[in-house]
Parts: sequence; C-alpha cells; structure tokens
Amino acid sequence: MAKFLTMDDFNFENKTALVRVDFNSNIDPQTKKILEAPRIRSHGETTIKELVQKGAKVVILAHQGRPGDPDFAPLKQHAEILSKVLGKPVQYVDDLFGEKAQNAIRQLKRGEILVLENVRTYPDELKKGTPEEHAKSEFVQKLAPLADVFVSDAFAAAHRAQISIVGFTAVLPSIAGRIMERELKALTKAVENPEKPCVYILGGAKADDALKISQYVLKNNIADHVLTGGVVGHLFLAAKGVNLGKPNMDFLQKKELTGFVPGIKALIQEYPERIQTPIDVAVEVGKKRKEISVKQLPTEHPIFDIGTETIAKYSKIIKNAKSIVFSGPVGVFENDEFATGTRKIFEAIATSKAYSLIGGGDTVSAAEKFSFAKKMSYVSTAGGALIEFLMGEKLPGVVALEKAATRKL
Repeated sequence: MAKFLTMDDFNFENKTALVRVDFNSNIDPQTKKILEAPRIRSHGETTIKELVQKGAKVVILAHQGRPGDPDFAPLKQHAEILSKVLGKPVQYVDDLFGEKAQNAIRQLKRGEILVLENVRTYPDELKKGTPEEHAKSEFVQKLAPLADVFVSDAFAAAHRAQISIVGFTAVLPSIAGRIMERELKALTKAVENPEKPCVYILGGAKADDALKISQYVLKNNIADHVLTGGVVGHLFLAAKGVNLGKPNMDFLQKKELTGFVPGIKALIQEYPERIQTPIDVAVEVGKKRKEISVKQLPTEHPIFDIGTETIAKYSKIIKNAKSIVFSGPVGVFENDEFATGTRKIFEAIATSKAYSLIGGGDTVSAAEKFSFAKKMSYVSTAGGALIEFLMGEKLPGVVALEKAATRKL
C-alpha cells in the first residue's frame, strides 16, 4: 500500500487548501454544454464537502479537455454544477495564477470555495517533469505562497507527471484527498495483495493494455486466471493459431493489433492453464445472434460476443474466486443481441462472494446499463491511471505524494 498522508493528518481550520481534482466531463461539441458530470459530483460530495466542513478556504484546480480539442473549455460551468451539488455558492475566476486569481484567493473566507481557470490554459501544464522541476514554474511560484496545503484528489490524472499534479508537492505539505485515497485502497486490495483465487477478466478492444496487464499479473503471481473476451479474446485466439475468418482477421489487421500476437503467443505458452480463451462465440447473421463453436471457425460473419459454453466456463471460475478485476466488456454490449456475454459475466460476479473491482469507461457503462454497478465492491472511474496501475506502473502523482509524506507538515 502506498504510504501517503490523508485528510485525517491535517488541521484545515481557516487554512487555504489548493485542491487538484478531476472535473473533466463530457461536453456537447455543438452547444459546449456539459452533458453529464459524475466526477464533479463525486469530488463535491466527498473531498470538497469535507474540506468546507473542516473550515478550509478551498481553491480548486482542474482541467477540461486539451487545447485544440472540441471539449476544451473554461471551468465556469463546472463551478455552477459544483454549487448545485454542494447547495452553496461557488466562486469562479477566469484566471489561473495572475493578479485576478491571486486577489480572489486572498479574499476567500473560511468555508468558501473558488474554482480557478482550466489548468491547461497554461501552455507548460502538459509538459512532463519532476516535482522539483515543475516547482520552478511560474504557475507554482505564484500560487504556492498563497496556500497552506496541497490536496491531491485527481487519481484519474495521477499517471501524468504534469505541473498541477506533482509540482506543488515539492513546496507544500501534500496529502491525498478522499477520492485519491479511496481509489488507491481499492486498487491495492485487488491488485497488490488480492485474496486468492484471483481472476482477471480482460475484454474490450485495447489489446496492448491487455497483454501488458496479463504479463504483469501472471509473472508476479497476482492472478490465478485471466479470462479473455471481446477483441482481446479474438486476438488471444489468433495467437493460439485459430483462423477467425476474413472479417475478423481483417478487423485485427485494420486496427493494427496483429503485432501483439507474438507476445501473446509466448505468454500463452508460458501460462497455458491460467489463460482462458473463448470456446464458442456469437456471430452476427442477418443482424441476429448465432452461436458457433471455436472448432467451427473460420467464419464469414463478424464475431460480436462470447458464447453460452464460454459463459458457463467463465462463470464457474468466477464463482470460486475471492478477488475479481473486470476491465473491458466481453462483447458488443450496446447491441442487445450481443449483450448476453457481458451481462452474464456481471451476473456471475454479483452472485459470487469475491471482492470485485471494475474499471474503464465501457465496463462502467455496461455495469450501469445492466444495473450491476451497485453490486460491485468498487467501481473505478479512472481510465489511463487505472490501466497503468494494473500494469504495475508507478503513477507520478502517487509517487509525489509518497515523497511528500516523508517531509514533516
């Protein structure tokens, strides 16, 4: 478990807390309006609410999109949504660290909240660097003297070594916010020290991630079983020498995924009993579902789901598990004809007694669609940070917090 300080380790009474959150939201490219804001709600109802209750002066740092992208936008809407979540006024200033921002911070009173401008309006924000290097930036030099503590709560952005994530940890007392703390505790339980048997279910279309995750969890004896589905399942079958048929093999080539076959093949040869691939699949014939055995491949139809026999096989393994990590749907769940595999896998997890962690945008969307989200032990809203954690990578934002914890507050 990462060794970092939490909000229990600091007295916030009348102190100015600089809080890095992840407010990045889905924005309509035409109207520029926020479509949904689960992350704003999540940070607001936990970390920010607690800071206000503890008498802090709260200064929010966050990003929205990237410069040049359709969802790159100011944070005025985010402040308005946060105000509704908390049921109290939230100030916004269209400045990041200039005189306007500095004056607004100085004028804050106990329990008040201020949202600064999108951190990515600062050109150097997207540059990678060490905490010490970033601490020399104008961004940190102008804001740090106005704050008493840095609260790092953006786990979803913790895999980025950027100024607003790591820069303040070199010059301010730095602690984990409740979202950061919660994510790290949940991931540690499922990844670093899982109760056995531990099962990883890897689906979706990100085969490069699936290979790296499989390599890490198998070589480090974290996972007892890796179950594959979705495009990941296709690729693992291809690595076993299975000809999936022209439309499916063409798809893998078009997506430039066939380059992962040698690495997957080597991994299957090393762990043949622990890596599970589909034994039957569902193909689309005239927009309808038709199940065929893997032995009947190749097929001229696109494969869109795992089959009934595979579901039964995977469900039996899941039933005996004590820890489960599910990342990536095992079929095209958006189409009801091919949602069976993903829905049944969720059903098996929900009825098991295992500690279950799910993550990744599509996986979470599927869990919500089939009303299984509340039946999972933990639902991670992080994307890239979660994947890198599952690969065993060190996250710069977490490393910076650990290092800061060695200094006295």
